[in-house]
Amino acid sequence: MTASQDPVVFDTRPTADDHLLGIARLNQPRSLNALSLDMIRLLHKQLSRWAEDDRIVAVWLEGSGEKAFCAGGDIVALYKAMTGDNENSLDAGVAFFTEEYQLDYQIHDYPKPIIAWGHGVVMGGGIGLFVGASHRIVTETARIAMPESSIGLYPDVGASWFLNRMPGRTGLFLGITGASMNAADALYVGLADHYIEQGQREALLEAICQSEALAAHPRATIDEACAEMAKLALRSLPESPLCSARDEIDELTDATELKAVTQQLAGYSGEATILQKAAEAVRKASPTSMAIFWRQWQRAAHEDLETVFQQELQLSIRCLQLGEFAEGVRALLIDKDKNPKWRYQTVAELEPEWIDRFFATA
Repeated sequence: MTASQDPVVFDTRPTADDHLLGIARLNQPRSLNALSLDMIRLLHKQLSRWAEDDRIVAVWLEGSGEKAFCAGGDIVALYKAMTGDNENSLDAGVAFFTEEYQLDYQIHDYPKPIIAWGHGVVMGGGIGLFVGASHRIVTETARIAMPESSIGLYPDVGASWFLNRMPGRTGLFLGITGASMNAADALYVGLADHYIEQGQREALLEAICQSEALAAHPRATIDEACAEMAKLALRSLPESPLCSARDEIDELTDATELKAVTQQLAGYSGEATILQKAAEAVRKASPTSMAIFWRQWQRAAHEDLETVFQQELQLSIRCLQLGEFAEGVRALLIDKDKNPKWRYQTVAELEPEWIDRFFATA
């Protein structure tokens, strides 16, 4: 898609009414466009410029390569920050989370339409970029998840806000288990707005840019173009396992204590593949991570998005400091033994004082 070596590539495309469509392309395909602090800063700066540029009518956000929009944050860099022997080594991690959440909020609050092309892997920090766009498109290759509990973090990037707004208790289920979603699942839970086949990317861009009404009515024009392309894609829209398992999900997660929820999920013995995989994930996930998310999900239920980002920043900094996150990354990506030594082996063993440390304000 591009020969540039820049971590984010910016371009513009002329429209029929003599304006421009801004194009921002994450350009680290070898790492599945994992988000670095440098990429965050480049995106934030360019989006700020385009917001003030009267020639730019809308922004198109995508990832390079065939495999991913964005697989999440650059957690190897965060690991180095957590384990460095320099007294200021955590500063890079704090800066990453601070500026990542500022960028995510900027996208949610952007004054012009942002069209996010969600192909391939869209996970963690990638969802943070994707979910706030005004027009969120998923393709047949989309694989979407918030798997942070498997690495000792917790679903962040505003997740305790948008997971709270999903049907029934599906958001709680996704946050605890990190279950993977397809395009139909994303539409069902409200993470995506349109399903368009990957091969129609250029046709959609052309339809948007050739509309004479784009500058005068940008959101409506983009809506119409996406809706027309989505009609062509209905034949290939997959089933939604999340929707099919909704009643079981609500039943398995219906408890007042996390211990009961995790026991019910881990003990699932039915035939739904999504729940079988979720049971295995819960048995392997960090009990600390699940407990952090459980408490934050409840705390954020009635908060506005800005407040949620502030709460999550505090939690993420604690995760940098207290060790569970570093151990999860070590096991997955550094030593690659896939055998993390969690501080507690089960939710039942957790000491409340330990979880309190993550929520302490001082």
